[in-house]
Amino acid sequence: MEQFQYVCPKCGNTAYESDQFQATGGNFAKLFDIQNKKFYTVTCTRCGYTELYKGMADDGMNILDFLIGG
Repeated sequence: MEQFQYVCPKCGNTAYESDQFQATGGNFAKLFDIQNKKFYTVTCTRCGYTELYKGMADDGMNILDFLIGG
């Protein structure tokens, strides 16, 4: 994830931590445990306010996850 100028909308702090996670969405994905939704988080290091941003899921990783039973 790219670095960017961040100002927390709640406390005005400019320091943050970023991370990402993947989630299952839809019945077919749930049935086969395919993580087809990707999100990025930006969390203020002072107050903990967190914003979610939707990302693009990698289809290749979804197929690999399905094949190895991840």
